Amino acid sequence: MRRSNRDPALTAALLLLLAAACAGDDSSTSATTTGDTETTASTSTDSTSSSTTTSTSGESTSSSSTSTSSTSTTDATTTDATTTDDTTTGGLPPPPASLEEVIDGEVELIAGGHIFTEGPVWDPQQGVLLYSDIPADTIFRWKNGEGVSEFRKPSGRSNGLIFDQEGRLLACEHLNRRLSRTEGDTVVTVVDNFEGKKLNSPNDLVVRSDGAIFFTDPPYGIQPDQQELPYQGVFRVDPRGQLHLLVDDFERPNGVVLSPDESTLYVADSAKKHLRAFAVDEQGDLSQDQIFLDMDAPGDGVPDGIAVDHLGDLLATGPGGVWVITREGDHLGTIPVPEIAANVAFGGDDGKTLFITARTSVYAIRLKHAGLGWP
Repeated sequence: MRRSNRDPALTAALLLLLAAACAGDDSSTSATTTGDTETTASTSTDSTSSSTTTSTSGESTSSSSTSTSSTSTTDATTTDATTTDDTTTGGLPPPPASLEEVIDGEVELIAGGHIFTEGPVWDPQQGVLLYSDIPADTIFRWKNGEGVSEFRKPSGRSNGLIFDQEGRLLACEHLNRRLSRTEGDTVVTVVDNFEGKKLNSPNDLVVRSDGAIFFTDPPYGIQPDQQELPYQGVFRVDPRGQLHLLVDDFERPNGVVLSPDESTLYVADSAKKHLRAFAVDEQGDLSQDQIFLDMDAPGDGVPDGIAVDHLGDLLATGPGGVWVITREGDHLGTIPVPEIAANVAFGGDDGKTLFITARTSVYAIRLKHAGLGWP
């Protein structure tokens, strides 16, 4: 895999800082914390490649071998012609009742040797996965059969990534404390302050069909004395570019997604270890705040990244791996991942591959239903 040149001392320092940025531990932010919400960042730059059998027990059995290869042993994006979405006339099918109704493969390593991976997004125009390595200050590009290459360096220590309706890449940048947009060969600032005060460190984001951008703003990427806003909020950038504060009572807001009909906004609070759900009106304002799911459970990891399939069921990182959650809020089980999972995104030619960023690596697993945006 192509690796960027780094000062070993800087890398070691960044790893220590990532380990300090644990979710739910306010005392852990002591220097410039470039990590997200995970508990202990791996100090290894080699990843363990394992063909992990998915189980409902939250444990994985694997035959491991050390590898820095960035290519998968199998085609994670291959369409399974036997997998179909059983829709019913006049409405959605019932939510899945078990993991077997959701999962269609095993977790496999597709890229390794990183420091701390985050923010995966599928680029349908290029047929590639983009993802952030926060302390490496790099956005990487993965293509099936080709492996990994650098897409952008420096990246502003980007975290969450997404494309807008015009195919422009939006990025939450920890270092620059901004939401940025790529316009041709130029990266411009969308927003970096609210009412004259710097944002904390934008973390994750989702784009509505009208162009409105919802994003979370925890303080993971800054020191306590750098925080200018007296809260950790959820914001909306409206289609005119105006910034609106929506919620200011989160402890550590993190992953954020919309339901397929855009009537519900889901937000993870990593410190409180739960998912919250809000009703979204036409203007993009929020109401009917509720705890959608308590994710306080044994195991490494916290609520962080979230993805939604086209039926409205959720995949969310949490203790033990990736939680499979119905649109009614039932936890069906957990997909175990060899490393602590940080974020997830649907992709592949048919949208049925779930990509998982997890510490030093990126993994993939086939599912039976596609994500949003695929037929």
